[in-house]
Amino acid sequence: MSLEQQMKTGLLYCEYGHNSEQDKKYEQVIEQQRVHCKEMMFDYNHTRPKEVEKKAAILKDLLGSIGKNCWIEAPAHFAYGCNTHIGDYFYANFNMVVVDDGEVVIGNYVMFGPNVTLSVTGHPVYGEFRRDGTQFSLPIHIGDDVWVGSNTVILPGVTIGNNVVIGAGSVVTKDIPDNVVAFGAPCKVVREISDYDREYYRKDMKINWGWQE
Repeated sequence: MSLEQQMKTGLLYCEYGHNSEQDKKYEQVIEQQRVHCKEMMFDYNHTRPKEVEKKAAILKDLLGSIGKNCWIEAPAHFAYGCNTHIGDYFYANFNMVVVDDGEVVIGNYVMFGPNVTLSVTGHPVYGEFRRDGTQFSLPIHIGDDVWVGSNTVILPGVTIGNNVVIGAGSVVTKDIPDNVVAFGAPCKVVREISDYDREYYRKDMKINWGWQE
């Protein structure tokens, strides 16, 4: 099986040191992608705060796709960039890290607090297998209307449903269903989101409709 197939199907792989011509060519492809990503993120993280159009152009050039009205606070870091797909109205606070050796898909109206990390890539538990950098990559999918609290880590292969809140400091190791609040290390569902949450934005703190006026 080729290096590309191994990377895209969750099998163990090493990014370098292959013998076949096909794999050697793909090594060059992914190396160019990584370098391009680092160059783009260097530029992004060194733009002036008012250079909004320049920031948007960099993200459009770097990412696999990005929707409208998205904002990522600098600094931010991607491993490849081209493997990440972001929907509309996305916001990420400072220090977002996306290890996107494989596919990352983020839906619409998603918010990240500071210091959120998404990593599709892990390594074998048995130490000897890690000596040559062997790893695996499993996709991360995040649905619509998701709020991920600060200092959260989302691990390989996780899918987070729609209308979900992930509490600060969580380590998300398993899938999270729709319409729940979940937090912890490891992250677990704590409760469902209900009609109560239509009236109260926090415990005993009632939503003050009309605040926009």
